[in-house]
Amino acid sequence: MRHLSLRSSCLAMASLVALAVPAYAQSVPVETRVDRLEKEMRAVQRKVFPGGAPIEPEITRQPTAPITPGTPASTPLTDLTARVDALEGQLASLTGQTEQNAYRLKQLEEAFNKYKAEQSAAAPASVTVPPNPAPGGTASAPRPPAPAGASDARRTAVAAVERPNTGDAASDAYSYGFRLWDAKFYPEAQEQLKATVDKYASSGVASRAANLLGRAYLDDGKPALAAQTLYDNYQKRPKGDRAADSLAWLGESLIQLKKASEACKVYGEMEQVYGATLSTSLRTMMDKGRTRAKCGA
Repeated sequence: MRHLSLRSSCLAMASLVALAVPAYAQSVPVETRVDRLEKEMRAVQRKVFPGGAPIEPEITRQPTAPITPGTPASTPLTDLTARVDALEGQLASLTGQTEQNAYRLKQLEEAFNKYKAEQSAAAPASVTVPPNPAPGGTASAPRPPAPAGASDARRTAVAAVERPNTGDAASDAYSYGFRLWDAKFYPEAQEQLKATVDKYASSGVASRAANLLGRAYLDDGKPALAAQTLYDNYQKRPKGDRAADSLAWLGESLIQLKKASEACKVYGEMEQVYGATLSTSLRTMMDKGRTRAKCGA
């Protein structure tokens, strides 16, 4: 009887060991998968947020069905495996979206480079940039010269446009260009705004100045120069204050150049990158541009 009891105990212990070994073996692949997922997520974050703080992925645990009394509960390892499966699926989706965005941007670059090559021969010579105003300059600081052949009345009107003097040189330079543009002195505004972009290229005002420079070209009947300026502003400053505006006006410039297909690609990029944050006015402008360009027709 004693031997029988000892034998039963041995068999019970062997059964426990047999159950424990597979459970331990299953945990190793899950840990490996988690390590791989962490590395891949860091790589995706470096691609999507270069130089910026990554955001936490919105990963939620899948809802579980209520457990019926008497039904064995799932093991922690089973729950972990299910969550890792869900995480891998979401990471694959995020990676696919990133690759699709990169491909769309590459298409846009190729189309615009082709367009620039076609227009390069017809582009007018660059205008002479006037001397940049000194920081904190007064109203007597040099002003953009009036176009050759301008009347005395125009020169007087340009000179009457007040130059701001708030102590913020970059902001004052942009504001002066805006005032010239608002007064419809487009050539003078172009020179002032180009000088502002060149001098303050690394400041926050550069996005606004470059966008307004493109609009000044467009208002002056120069859609080719406008398109190049607006495209460069978006490429160099995708997170700038006027990046989305530049895409909207780039689409308008391409429509005026009878490049409807390229305009549709621009609107697609605009929707893809800024769709959730577009202002009402920009979305209205984009929708009207798509209609005029017959996008999707």
